[in-house]
Amino acid sequence: MAEPVTPPAAPDKPPGRRLPWPGGLSARLLLLTALFVFLAGACILPPALADLEKQWLLDRVRAAELASTIAAADPERRVTDQVSQRLLDQAGVVIVALQVDGARRLVLPTEPRSIEQPYLVDLRRQNSGSWLAAPFFTLKSKPGSLVRVMAEPRFRQEAEFVEIVLPDAPLKAYLISNFWRLAGVTLFAAGLAGGLIYLSLNFLLVRPMQRITKAMERFRADPEDPEARVVVSRRRDEIGRAEAELDAMQTDLRTALQAKARLAALGEAVAKINHDLRNMLTSAQMASDRLAALGDPKVAQALPRLERALDRAITLASDVMAYGKSKEPAPVSRTVALRAALEMAAEDSGLSPKGVALETVIDPRELVIADPDQLHRILTNLLRNAREAIEGAPDRGGKGRVFVELRRVDGMSHLRLSDDGPGVPERARANLFQPFVGSVRRGGTGLGLAIARELAQGHGGDLALVETGPGGSVFDLTLAGVPDPAPAEETEAAKSKP
Repeated sequence: MAEPVTPPAAPDKPPGRRLPWPGGLSARLLLLTALFVFLAGACILPPALADLEKQWLLDRVRAAELASTIAAADPERRVTDQVSQRLLDQAGVVIVALQVDGARRLVLPTEPRSIEQPYLVDLRRQNSGSWLAAPFFTLKSKPGSLVRVMAEPRFRQEAEFVEIVLPDAPLKAYLISNFWRLAGVTLFAAGLAGGLIYLSLNFLLVRPMQRITKAMERFRADPEDPEARVVVSRRRDEIGRAEAELDAMQTDLRTALQAKARLAALGEAVAKINHDLRNMLTSAQMASDRLAALGDPKVAQALPRLERALDRAITLASDVMAYGKSKEPAPVSRTVALRAALEMAAEDSGLSPKGVALETVIDPRELVIADPDQLHRILTNLLRNAREAIEGAPDRGGKGRVFVELRRVDGMSHLRLSDDGPGVPERARANLFQPFVGSVRRGGTGLGLAIARELAQGHGGDLALVETGPGGSVFDLTLAGVPDPAPAEETEAAKSKP
């Protein structure tokens, strides 16, 4: 049987062409600055041309109005056609007329002429739109066109308005010549302003950002490179704050990377001794099994505690290497009786009624959702730290208490542990949960609280120092979930088990 042939896949459609766009911030800034300044200059040209046209037409109106006063000065109207034409030529118009008492009267020439229909420009009632559009209408008019202009009188006060008709060719030539002059001046001013703006922004923003970006790139390539450190200027603006924050971030990252390197070295060391350590613990576990066979009541009483310690030591020896390499194993969560877990952790932490005692009002039926072994490690760490702090106080005589209470808030279980010890020293508070730097006591590694917090975060919660002082410390352990209390029968059955 012939195998089915799969048709070849259609070739991907080539991407459409995109407009070229410079990649550098400096080039983009130059392009945008030039574009915006050019647009600003282009916005200046229309009102400038409109004002030039209006002024040019008003000059023609005033010249024609003065010419009309000469014609009006002859009461017998003996102005010849030759004189009339000379007056019109000097004013640059074809017709001059006045509106007097509601009647339009032709002043120059003295006899009506047949002319082509002109287009109207009424300088008396121009709004902003018609004022801006007037020069472009003039430039687009056909060659040889005439323009009819109406304006308020200045010299002929008896008239309601002055009206002139003139060819628009001189106006077109005037507008075109001034357009190129204005365009040249505008481009020069725009180029000068754009260049100054570009240089200023490049000096104030682009070059500092390039320097910061270069430092970040070099730091990413080699955090140990001394040249990768950003040079902090004395600027007090956002650039200065960015430089200061980047410098602080680089310092913190170098410190963190050094700590990670130490953790990696620790992981390698643990990996080398892990096999031998597990063999030793296995031998100790076999010895404990032999002790169990002796039948000594005292040995039988202490043996469960020894077995639990050996089991957890073997598990810890297998898991501690993961901390130096990456992270803790994922918790295998289930419901755990909190009161029983607290009492077991207190026993393994060395708490006793005659020394540092555990006090709690937690109902034995209360449950939490957690990995039993990891919860035991968290509680043991916290309780042991509290006991060591209290016993280390010279005026306490090894006596104290650790009070534990449970609260349920917003779907989370909050386990609050309060002791009456001397509190966490000021120097240790900032790095309390940092490995190797958060130890409170001399000789400590600082791993205890770091591991406890990582385990709590793996359960969807957290571990935090709520308050501390001469009166003691308060830690808040948060675990996700609010399970219902266990039935009383199950609690009694659990207590009755050997």
